[in-house]
Amino acid sequence: MKKTGQKFNLMDKMDTQGMSGPVDPNYKGSSKAEEYKPMEIHPRRLFTPEMVKEAKILINEVLDEREYKRKLRMNYDDPKPPGISYFDTEHFKHRINEPEPPYEPYEP
Repeated sequence: MKKTGQKFNLMDKMDTQGMSGPVDPNYKGSSKAEEYKPMEIHPRRLFTPEMVKEAKILINEVLDEREYKRKLRMNYDDPKPPGISYFDTEHFKHRINEPEPPYEPYEP
């Protein structure tokens, strides 16, 4: 870079990295231009799919419990209590060689 006055001129030097052609002198290359494909973007998420699944279960359990408490305050005949929570780890204990007991979501 040359210093011109008080500023540096960045155009005095060309970056040529990666601009050289193929090394093989017999290389002809392809005669067709490749189709332009825009870059594919993979969105990044803060939570893993397992955490999202558990968050949805938690939100639904909280809403079900709130609905049950509301039905107890009002005049409902025998409201069905919410089932066992997904987060009740005592209920889902199992041996390492056994599958985890299935979770049945609450259905009013």
